[in-house]
Order: sequence, then C-alpha cells, then structure tokens
Amino acid sequence: MYLFLRKLVGVLIFEAVVIMSSRSQFENRLATLGRKHSAMSRGYKTHIQHDGLIVVKPRRAGRGVSFKAVLLAALGFFAFKAFLLASLGPDAYSDRISGLETGTIFEQGGAWVMQIDPATQAIADFVGPVLRG
Repeated sequence: MYLFLRKLVGVLIFEAVVIMSSRSQFENRLATLGRKHSAMSRGYKTHIQHDGLIVVKPRRAGRGVSFKAVLLAALGFFAFKAFLLASLGPDAYSDRISGLETGTIFEQGGAWVMQIDPATQAIADFVGPVLRG
C-alpha cells in the first residue's frame, strides 16, 4: 500500500510538472503569436523562397523623417526668407532683424536664423524683379 501510494504520488507530481511545463510553453507560443500579429498589423511583405514556400514577414519600422523631406523643408525655408527679403527690401528687412536682436533669447535666435545669407540673397535677387513687376 505504501509503495503503491508513493508511486501514485510520484506519477501525480510528474504529471503536474509536465502539465505546468506544457502550459508555460503554450503561453510563450501565444505571446510570440501576439507580438507577430501586432507587428503584421503595421504592414507586412511576402517573399517566396527558392523551394516555393511563401514567407510573410512584418515590415520594419521606418527611420522617421526622410532626407527628401528635410531637404524640401530647408528649401522652403530659404524660399520664405527670400520672398520676405524681396518684398520688404534689404533696408526694411535689416531693420526688422535688428529689432529682433535686441529682444529675448528666442527673438535673438530668430534673428540669427533669419539673417541674410548668400542663398537667401541669390534667391531674392532672382525673384525680386518678378515680385516688383
């Protein structure tokens, strides 16, 4: 009776360990599938391997702002400064910049950014006659 109970308890303990182990493996697989599903919801791409197997992989996240977007923003900013310089004229533009230089730290930063540089001057020289008609 004692030997049978010991074997029975050993079997129960062994079965409980196996059930707990398979339960944790199942939860790990379920968590992995959840991560893959959320990654696939942001986009995916398919690839056919050499043996004909179709593999679906999630798209990697983009790097953020592209170089083209930064370049277009910089060109737009220089164009804005040039149109402002061409419409106000160099004297009035310089007077407004000098007014910003005596202001707060943010205004001084704006004055430094808005100062006349060679690119702004070249664009203003090009568009000036068109604006003045």
